[in-house]
Amino acid sequence: MGQPHGIGIVGLGVISAQYLETLGSHPGVRIAATADLDLARAGAVADRFDGCRALTVDQLVADPAVQTVLNLTIPAAHEEVALAALAQGKNVFGEKPLAPAVPAARGILEAAGSAWVGCAPDTVLGTGIQTARAVVDAGGIGRPVAAVATWVSSGHESWHPNPDFYYREGGGPLLDMGPYYLTSLFHLLGPVARVSGASSRLRSVRTIGSGPRAGEQIPVEVDTHVTGVLEHVGGAVSTVTFSFDAAATQAAPIEVHGETGTLSLPDPNHFAGEVRLRRPGENHWTPVETSAGYENGGRGIGLLDFVSGSGARSHGAIALHVLEIMTSLLESSRTGRRIALSTSAERPPLVPLTAERAWRGA
Repeated sequence: MGQPHGIGIVGLGVISAQYLETLGSHPGVRIAATADLDLARAGAVADRFDGCRALTVDQLVADPAVQTVLNLTIPAAHEEVALAALAQGKNVFGEKPLAPAVPAARGILEAAGSAWVGCAPDTVLGTGIQTARAVVDAGGIGRPVAAVATWVSSGHESWHPNPDFYYREGGGPLLDMGPYYLTSLFHLLGPVARVSGASSRLRSVRTIGSGPRAGEQIPVEVDTHVTGVLEHVGGAVSTVTFSFDAAATQAAPIEVHGETGTLSLPDPNHFAGEVRLRRPGENHWTPVETSAGYENGGRGIGLLDFVSGSGARSHGAIALHVLEIMTSLLESSRTGRRIALSTSAERPPLVPLTAERAWRGA
């Protein structure tokens, strides 16, 4: 890789710890600068890395030592930070969603010029989803017919000390957790042509359950239970459910049904997990041997995939398409109409089975 690739991190909230674990010791990258509304927090993280400086956002995006801006701010700030970085010619890798709304996300990609825009989730590059994709691509379940994706919980306010943004525009179970599942379905079955959705909102306020604000009530401004049907360009049909209004489920995170078999996939919020296969007439599920993906991956592997020149598989065009799927599901639920999508994206190359020592640069 030559000289380490300089990364500037904007936003040092809860998720940043996982990115720092992946990127902080990788020889191919260097944490060059940090920025956060909490200046002390930015300084504390900067002190952990040689030569790293705590800066303002404006200083960070203009810093010549920063080649890529890692945007870990809340969804409402994604557009502002991304555009500021791109205006300085920096690459951007952001947390999901790319932006809270499709026009803003389009604007980010249009502003990229020669820079690269990438977006989480990169969990789909791990062995769980990539092994399942390898089976589908090889015809292991015959022609794909359908998929089912399910994620439910009683809400993030039970554990997050500042959960307000989960219940504002850009949040909700669909825009928060949907990207893991919908990006996985994109990798497995390709782009989506049309969607139909229905949604509801159980209550108008939520009560914070932990931290210094425990007991405080916050307003709910988004729908908290969303269901939908996705019609993939290739002919498969996916049904999805995302909820902050349910206690639990025994459903598999994702199942893919084909003419000659069904795959049961692990949690796409994680990089690994067992993929299982069952064929017609069988009474048991057979574990599938791991055959593709980054082993023991961590958040930030999508950025490393770009830096290493492996193919930039977490491209922002995919995130834009997934965002339109989500916002169109919500539009469909409001209007009762079936919505045709205006975006699409190319499925990136399958990730070959890559040992942890390889992607960590060991």
